[in-house]
Amino acid sequence: MRRVSSVIGSTAFLLLTPGTVAGLMPWWIAGWRLAPSMGGMGWVRWFGVALIVVGVPLLLDSFARFALQGRGTPAPVLPTERLVVTGLYRYVRNPMYVGVMTVVLGQGLVIGSLPVLGYGALLGPTFQLFVLAYEEPKLRRSFGAEYDRYCRNVSRWIPRLRPGRG
Repeated sequence: MRRVSSVIGSTAFLLLTPGTVAGLMPWWIAGWRLAPSMGGMGWVRWFGVALIVVGVPLLLDSFARFALQGRGTPAPVLPTERLVVTGLYRYVRNPMYVGVMTVVLGQGLVIGSLPVLGYGALLGPTFQLFVLAYEEPKLRRSFGAEYDRYCRNVSRWIPRLRPGRG
């Protein structure tokens, strides 16, 4: 896949999928309104902002790497030609999903919504099921020993303090 096509495809997928899951859904669940800060503690809202500030770059970096290094997209219909094991992927195998959950939980705290926090908590098991049932088997078929070596060196969900060997 050419680089321009990869960038366009990844951008479209970013807007459609994480844009819906981490953008539209939390606000729709909360009824498009800002509730009082949880427990009346203003710092909770600021902690939510911090989570969003951490989560958004996780997403953007991941999508950029898929397009520019992997020469493909995160969309299953237009996968990467190369296994992406650089940048944040040296610390955790699924920074995109970690970023989405971080952004959603941050929004729940910012807008003061327990239902949004519940939605964010449900994303974890949903992502786990998708990764185990679809993504990892597909990556093993596509990249074989290279992917197995990567899995031995980098955790699925808990980021490492030191980069793993890809």
